[in-house]
Parts: sequence; structure tokens; C-alpha cells
Amino acid sequence: MLYLLRKKAYLKIIGVSCMFAGCMLLDQTAAAQFSRVEMNQTDHDDKPYYFGITIGINLARFQTELHPRFLQYDSVFVAEPTNSGGLTLGLHATARLSNRFQLRFNPQLMFIERNIFYKLKYPDPIEGTTEITKKVESVIVTFPFQLKFQSDRIGNFRVYTLAGFKADIDMASNARAKRAEDLVKIQKYDFGPEFGIGFNFFFPSFIFSPEIKISNGLRNIHGRDENLKFSNVFDKIQSRMIVFTIHLEG
Repeated sequence: MLYLLRKKAYLKIIGVSCMFAGCMLLDQTAAAQFSRVEMNQTDHDDKPYYFGITIGINLARFQTELHPRFLQYDSVFVAEPTNSGGLTLGLHATARLSNRFQLRFNPQLMFIERNIFYKLKYPDPIEGTTEITKKVESVIVTFPFQLKFQSDRIGNFRVYTLAGFKADIDMASNARAKRAEDLVKIQKYDFGPEFGIGFNFFFPSFIFSPEIKISNGLRNIHGRDENLKFSNVFDKIQSRMIVFTIHLEG
């Protein structure tokens, strides 16, 4: 029995050793392949600045807090935000600070739709049902300043992280619109932090950079009106967004 146990142990040790040796061989092969890769845009890291365009999609929603008097209202039982998608277009300018850090200005035009689901006590006179979804459409011009921290290049690939701060202007804000029963008023201005991660793929004539980031608003953008039944149930509304973008850089 001891002999058999020793034999099994030896076989396991040999198996693990072979696996380790195979991994080391694969690592050496990969490193050799990377060393033979033709490097594109070898002078890019020496540029003091460069420009590009941004296209992408966003997943947006409201972060809400109900008004303390919500339980006193008898017309709305449930008021919950839901996710919705939109489009993003923009430009960007990036300045080199060091081998690791870059500063980027990335103004964008964002088409956003954020929805709120309501469950009512009585059927809505327009929709004719007790369960309705109100759409809040926004056209936002955003001005983000971001600090990028980037890795070394591995062939024609690089990874980076970013952190920054943005200022938003909602060009379709209805905060000053005439009072309407089905309106949820949103303020025009907002600001907040952004955090994300991205990847650089170097091609001969451009850099392809997919990126995902979290973009949150800090300001209460709710223009509360006590006379609007779909609006007065909320005390606070903030913006929450996940943005997936592709940057084409020169």
C-alpha cells in the first residue's frame, strides 16, 4: 500500500512538473512571438499631444429617493427607475504628461432616454392602464477631463485606466417647461466623477481603443413640483450611467 501511495505521489509530482514546464515553454514562445511582431506607430509615445473621435453607446438610469410624504399620496403605489440605452458621439484631445500619465479632454454629445415605471391606484386617463412607463429624454453635452494611467506596450497592445470629472448640460431639459400632468422635471446642469478602463490596439494608420466607464452625477437634478403626480413622489433624482465607447486616435 505504501508503495502504491508513493507511486501515485510521484506520478502527481511528475504531472505537475510537466504542466509547469509546458507553461514555461508557452510563455517563452509567446514572448518570442511578441518580439517578432512588427511594431506599429513606434513614435506615438513621443507625441506631446494627439486627437481622435469617439463613438459609443450608453446604458443610463435614474437613482431616486422617494419623498418622505410618498406614503401619504394615494394616486401612485410604485415609482421605480429602469435602464435604457442611448448613443454617444464626441471628439477628444490627449496631452502626454509622462510615460505613464496622460490628460484627456473628451467633449461628447449624448442622446439618452431614462425611464420610470409607475403603478397607479387608478387607470391613467391617457394610457388607460394602472401600469405605465414615463420616458425622460435628454440630449446632453458633456465635458469630461480625465487622467489616464497606462501600461507598457506589449507588441501592439496596451491597457489603461482613467479617472476624471465631468460637467453636463442637458439641452432638452424640461425643468422650465409648462406644467403638465405627465411630466417629470429634470434640471439642466449636472456634474460628477468618472472611472473606467480601456485598451489600445495599434494599427499602422490609427489606434483602436475600446473603453468602458462608469459616469455618475452628484447633483440632485429633480425639479420637484408638488402639483405633478408623477414628479412629486420623488425627493431626489441623480444620474447613473455606464458608457461603452470606441476611440479612433491618430
